[in-house]
Amino acid sequence: MLRSTNVLQSALLTLTRQARALGLTDTEWAARAAVCKETVSRLRHRRSCDFATLQALAQVVGARIGVLDANAPGSTADGHFPAKVNRGLEEQLLGRCASRDLDRERWENSGPAFFMAGLAVMVASVKGFNRGELCALAEKLHPGSSQPEVFSLWLARSPAHPSRFLPLLANRVQRAA
Repeated sequence: MLRSTNVLQSALLTLTRQARALGLTDTEWAARAAVCKETVSRLRHRRSCDFATLQALAQVVGARIGVLDANAPGSTADGHFPAKVNRGLEEQLLGRCASRDLDRERWENSGPAFFMAGLAVMVASVKGFNRGELCALAEKLHPGSSQPEVFSLWLARSPAHPSRFLPLLANRVQRAA
């Protein structure tokens, strides 16, 4: 069983990496989270912390603190992808993309954050969709997801294949016009 210190340190390490990917120093990160720089430093050596502090630090880097059910039915063991994309899920995803609705919360509720971020990046390549806004949404869902090397990882593992999904999306958009 993981000790709480391991979980806290792991979460803080992930958040720190995301802060660095955004070009934030500890000082800038702490200021944006409205916590003292010393608090960030102390957290790296503590066994526990205030949930609100961790949540504030996470929010700055576009992450959320919560409970992940690693055994959630229908998702991969790491929680990054749906285990498979069946017709029902495919229809929901096509609807989400074709609607051009870029509400972060609705996208988050449509599937695992990393998967949905990659989907937004993929759709950003389609003519007629706003590339900048979709990439910005992707970055909010999962920081770094619009970077070519990260998107390549997404493409390699995603159960939603562009060769199938994108023509279906184009057809859906054309019918709606």
